[in-house]
Amino acid sequence: MSDTATQDRQIHYAEPYDPALAPWVWALEDTRERTLRLVAEIDQARLDWIAPESGLSIGTLLYHIAAIELSYLYEDMLELGWAPELEPLLLYPIRDEQGKLWTVRDESLQTHCARLTASRALLLNVLSTMSAVEWRRPRPIETYTITPEWAVYHMMQHEAEHRGQIGELCQRAPR
Repeated sequence: MSDTATQDRQIHYAEPYDPALAPWVWALEDTRERTLRLVAEIDQARLDWIAPESGLSIGTLLYHIAAIELSYLYEDMLELGWAPELEPLLLYPIRDEQGKLWTVRDESLQTHCARLTASRALLLNVLSTMSAVEWRRPRPIETYTITPEWAVYHMMQHEAEHRGQIGELCQRAPR
């Protein structure tokens, strides 16, 4: 079986990033592109539908992806803690009193995508000025030690795993 269209299966080194970071930045962007492509045509009812067994909605997962990205950026990579400039992006806590993801409803797909775009822009801005030495410098946090390299690896894995959940919810949500 042949297909007339060919796929580009190469990692492209993003500019102006340090060569140690460039393939990771490409992978981050590929991860986000796949997430945004998955939800591009979703309507509000499916975005807000909550799966009875998990209590999760697509909107909740999109919010969570952005919130965790900003947490890793500000708390771990920059070692700044939670910054006031994040408040317009993150209107809700990450988790509720029971430790479950905060339920996010009645936010448009456009709002979720704008949040994901803004969080990624903040991350890419920081990475664009980061050296290989800083990329691999361990940061001691209260209960762990982390490098930006590991944080970015985890952000991609985290988003990909939640993208799988989003795909399942897209299939199951009433149309």
